[in-house]
Amino acid sequence: MAEIRRVGVLGCGLMGSGIAQVAATAGYDTIVRDVSKEFLDRGRAGIEKSLAKFVEKGKLPAADRDAALQRLTFTTAVADLQPVDIVIEAITEDLALKNALFKELDTLCGAGTVFASNTSSLTIAEMAAATKRADRFVGLHFFNPVPLMALVEVVRTVTTSEQTFKRAFAFAASLGKEPVAAKDNSGFIVNLLLVPYLLDAIRAVERGVGSVPDIDKAMVLGCGYPMGPLTLLDFVGLDTTHHIAEIMFKEYREPRYAPPPLLKRMVLAGMYGKKSGKGFYDYSANPPIVNNLGL
Repeated sequence: MAEIRRVGVLGCGLMGSGIAQVAATAGYDTIVRDVSKEFLDRGRAGIEKSLAKFVEKGKLPAADRDAALQRLTFTTAVADLQPVDIVIEAITEDLALKNALFKELDTLCGAGTVFASNTSSLTIAEMAAATKRADRFVGLHFFNPVPLMALVEVVRTVTTSEQTFKRAFAFAASLGKEPVAAKDNSGFIVNLLLVPYLLDAIRAVERGVGSVPDIDKAMVLGCGYPMGPLTLLDFVGLDTTHHIAEIMFKEYREPRYAPPPLLKRMVLAGMYGKKSGKGFYDYSANPPIVNNLGL
């Protein structure tokens, strides 16, 4: 297969813009597609702000920042991704929407183009099956924030060719990331282990095992984690966690992946965590205070 020179990114949200940033910074011409100019402008502004911070902290020369921005192209047209060597999808966790885009791109892109998904919970095989290039389909699961987090899970399906897997693994490493090989199961490595831990923390709150701050403090001081599970849930998003847990429970049918009732009630109440201002903590206060959950 030909060398990867041009990168296409589907989605210019938090993850998509982050992936585009690291690709452009690593020297790849990068085309980012989203459904509206508004989303693209927001994503571009986020990239510019992130790169400015790297320059300000002395981690990136200003000339390299300018060169990275020059390598970025933003578009609303799916057809503009036709010439790329790899497409990385980073849109919402909606299988039907992902598959519709991959089917369209399958007819546009050349035979050598690798398709990849940044999904965190769906299986790659479900997307690969929608195309005629299942042997050239992988998972590339980046972590948020993409410019700072070193890990990429490179996921192979039962149909992914050895050549495609090696190509994707080398590409992830070329971005300055640390790739790990993962099997195509829902959650891959990190979420397979992380999601039950987070859900168990919610169950501990439900059962009165400890208060919200005490559970967080116990895991930080007792296990050396950078933040407690309930703080992490607020950062990830309770709605996002609920959605991922539902997908994983559907896949495995194991109680440990089932969303606890408290999580469901909080999501229904619009308590999504930091992004909505309220979750396990109330972020209208500075510093945040524990939210009243009515328990």
